Amino acid sequence: MGRLDRRQIAALAGLAPYNVDSGQHAGKRRIRGGRAAIRRVLYMACWSVIRKQADFKARYQRLRQQGKAAKVAITACMRVLLIRLNAMVREQTEWRTS
Repeated sequence: MGRLDRRQIAALAGLAPYNVDSGQHAGKRRIRGGRAAIRRVLYMACWSVIRKQADFKARYQRLRQQGKAAKVAITACMRVLLIRLNAMVREQTEWRTS
Protein backbone atom coordinates (compact mmCIF):
# COMPACT_ATOMS: atom_id res chain seq x y z
CA MET A 1 0.00 0.00 0.00
CA GLY A 2 1.07 3.55 -0.62
CA ARG A 3 3.06 2.71 -3.75
CA LEU A 4 0.20 1.92 -6.12
CA ASP A 5 -2.20 4.32 -7.82
CA ARG A 6 -5.98 4.12 -7.33
CA ARG A 7 -6.60 1.79 -10.26
CA GLN A 8 -3.83 -0.61 -9.27
CA ILE A 9 -4.87 -0.78 -5.62
CA ALA A 10 -8.50 -1.44 -6.61
CA ALA A 11 -7.41 -4.24 -8.96
CA LEU A 12 -5.18 -5.73 -6.27
CA ALA A 13 -8.13 -5.95 -3.87
CA GLY A 14 -10.47 -7.20 -6.59
CA LEU A 15 -12.63 -4.07 -6.60
CA ALA A 16 -11.85 -2.89 -10.12
CA PRO A 17 -14.75 -3.18 -12.58
CA TYR A 18 -14.05 -5.36 -15.61
CA ASN A 19 -16.28 -5.41 -18.66
CA VAL A 20 -17.93 -8.55 -20.00
CA ASP A 21 -18.10 -7.52 -23.66
CA SER A 22 -17.85 -9.55 -26.82
CA GLY A 23 -18.40 -8.14 -30.30
CA GLN A 24 -21.67 -6.20 -30.34
CA HIS A 25 -22.65 -7.45 -26.89
CA ALA A 26 -22.02 -5.00 -24.06
CA GLY A 27 -22.42 -6.84 -20.75
CA LYS A 28 -22.46 -5.63 -17.18
CA ARG A 29 -19.28 -4.56 -15.42
CA ARG A 30 -18.23 -6.94 -12.67
CA ILE A 31 -15.51 -7.10 -10.07
CA ARG A 32 -13.28 -10.17 -10.01
CA GLY A 33 -9.89 -11.47 -9.06
CA GLY A 34 -7.74 -9.82 -6.49
CA ARG A 35 -7.42 -10.78 -2.88
CA ALA A 36 -10.63 -12.12 -1.37
CA ALA A 37 -9.41 -11.73 2.21
CA ILE A 38 -8.88 -7.99 1.70
CA ARG A 39 -12.33 -7.70 0.14
CA ARG A 40 -13.96 -9.43 3.14
CA VAL A 41 -12.24 -7.11 5.63
CA LEU A 42 -13.11 -4.04 3.57
CA TYR A 43 -16.74 -5.13 3.37
CA MET A 44 -17.20 -5.13 7.14
CA ALA A 45 -15.07 -2.02 7.65
CA CYS A 46 -17.07 -0.18 5.02
CA TRP A 47 -20.37 -0.88 6.78
CA SER A 48 -18.92 0.66 9.94
CA VAL A 49 -17.68 3.69 8.02
CA ILE A 50 -21.08 4.12 6.32
CA ARG A 51 -22.80 4.10 9.71
CA LYS A 52 -20.41 6.55 11.38
CA GLN A 53 -19.16 8.90 8.62
CA ALA A 54 -21.67 11.32 7.10
CA ASP A 55 -19.92 11.58 3.72
CA PHE A 56 -19.85 7.81 3.20
CA LYS A 57 -23.43 7.49 4.39
CA ALA A 58 -24.52 10.17 1.91
CA ARG A 59 -22.57 8.46 -0.90
CA TYR A 60 -24.19 5.10 -0.16
CA GLN A 61 -27.69 6.57 0.11
CA ARG A 62 -27.23 8.57 -3.12
CA LEU A 63 -26.25 5.43 -5.01
CA ARG A 64 -29.22 3.53 -3.59
CA GLN A 65 -31.61 6.36 -4.55
CA GLN A 66 -30.22 6.24 -8.08
CA GLY A 67 -31.45 2.66 -8.26
CA LYS A 68 -28.16 0.88 -7.70
CA ALA A 69 -28.28 -2.49 -5.96
CA ALA A 70 -27.08 -2.61 -2.36
CA LYS A 71 -24.03 -4.72 -3.28
CA VAL A 72 -23.08 -2.30 -6.06
CA ALA A 73 -23.36 0.65 -3.69
CA ILE A 74 -21.30 -1.01 -0.96
CA THR A 75 -18.68 -2.08 -3.51
CA ALA A 76 -18.36 1.52 -4.70
CA CYS A 77 -17.93 2.69 -1.11
CA MET A 78 -15.36 -0.05 -0.47
CA ARG A 79 -13.34 1.15 -3.42
CA VAL A 80 -13.40 4.76 -2.18
CA LEU A 81 -12.41 3.62 1.32
CA LEU A 82 -9.50 1.59 -0.05
CA ILE A 83 -8.30 4.49 -2.19
CA ARG A 84 -8.43 6.83 0.81
CA LEU A 85 -6.55 4.35 3.00
CA ASN A 86 -3.91 3.95 0.29
CA ALA A 87 -3.49 7.73 0.11
CA MET A 88 -3.19 7.92 3.90
CA VAL A 89 -0.37 5.37 3.87
CA ARG A 90 1.37 7.14 0.98
CA GLU A 91 1.15 10.59 2.58
CA GLN A 92 1.55 9.32 6.16
CA THR A 93 -1.54 11.12 7.40
CA GLU A 94 -4.31 10.19 9.82
CA TRP A 95 -8.02 9.76 9.13
CA ARG A 96 -9.75 13.13 8.79
CA THR A 97 -13.45 13.62 9.31
CA SER A 98 -15.28 16.22 7.32
